[in-house]
Amino acid sequence: MATLQYISGFGNECASEDPRCPGALPEGQNNPQVCPYNLYAEQLSGSAFTCPRSTNKRSWLYRILPSVSHKPFESTDQGHVTNNWDEVDPDPNQLRWKPFEIPKASQKKVDFVSGLHTLCGAGDIRSNNGLAVHIFLCNTSMGDRCFYNSDGDFLIVPQKGKLLIYTEFGKMIVQPNEICVIQRGMRFSVDVFEETRGYILEVYGVHFELPDLGPIGANGLANPRDFLIPVAWYEDRQVPGGYTVINKYQGKLFAAKQNVSPFNVVAWHGNYTPYKYNLENFMVINAVAYDHADPSIFTVLTAKSLRPGVAIADFVIFPPRWGVADKTFRPPYYHRNCMSEFMGLIKGHYEAKEGGFLPGGGSLHSTMTPHGPDAECFEKASKAKLVPERIADGTMAFMFESSLSMAVTKWGLKTSHCLDDNYRT
Repeated sequence: MATLQYISGFGNECASEDPRCPGALPEGQNNPQVCPYNLYAEQLSGSAFTCPRSTNKRSWLYRILPSVSHKPFESTDQGHVTNNWDEVDPDPNQLRWKPFEIPKASQKKVDFVSGLHTLCGAGDIRSNNGLAVHIFLCNTSMGDRCFYNSDGDFLIVPQKGKLLIYTEFGKMIVQPNEICVIQRGMRFSVDVFEETRGYILEVYGVHFELPDLGPIGANGLANPRDFLIPVAWYEDRQVPGGYTVINKYQGKLFAAKQNVSPFNVVAWHGNYTPYKYNLENFMVINAVAYDHADPSIFTVLTAKSLRPGVAIADFVIFPPRWGVADKTFRPPYYHRNCMSEFMGLIKGHYEAKEGGFLPGGGSLHSTMTPHGPDAECFEKASKAKLVPERIADGTMAFMFESSLSMAVTKWGLKTSHCLDDNYRT
């Protein structure tokens, strides 16, 4: 496959047209009476029309057929997708999951959508306030199926296997140790090349943004230029047997048929787009004198709540870095938190939990539930000679942190059969 091209920048006002159709973007206006190449102009709004310019999100798409060209939606198999946070009784204990098992392709073909499993979440979709954590476990490409989410944005973290993601804006390759965000309403389809696993953070009603840097200054953490947006690409393809469009709406899955591929956008412009980011590009801030800085210094993206400084969800990573703090217990400190902390591991060994916390698994430390390093880590770090040392080389752990108190689903507690009953640290 040829190397894909991208546009650089976070939240930029961008414009792109497929080189096969030069001049497809209208000049000087958004919806002319007749568009170039007789395309249809369609606006995709990610915010209310009257939002301030700083938060106003929209893009104009110029497509071969409008996206309304589909048959009626009907309810379809829900699989393991849910927003019922009362399926099982609350459990405040420290929870850890072994690597989630990927179904074997020889036994059952499972694509990205049918492989979605809701693990935990909180809030209310209808009032646009909340989040969910999903695990995706798949072994086959989506083919003539696509998905869009009416409820919120997907932040996708592949852990095993790369993803080729077709979107209305173009194509993206997303490898493990990269992330991508598919924002609300954007249609996409996922091709996989092996048994594939990963994590998804879904936020309702808000969008991810870069955290404010405050006294850090103008540069640092995830720099805007390192975010990549796909360039326009289209296919003018009839699908005789019908192309299936799957919609998640109010937490339920619906399906509709149409006769053509939905990826028929020849050109687009705007600031409401999908994007990807390579976690290796994160510019790490750390303590260089003493004490352990709070993990908020590792925030890549945040989805803010209405309360200043409080997030519906933060995406935080624990990347390779230097540890140089003097007179300090260097691993993560023991903690009780007003926030909920879900952690996952893309690769390597997390410093505070050398055993048991494995790539493809996860842990949840709920609101005010104590957590911290295991006993072996504590003993080792308490006696270690404090010299400059590399931390987390070959490792990438991450955290989905939320101000909401997340409930675990029945699949998470029972039917996944991945809960580690021996975990209580």
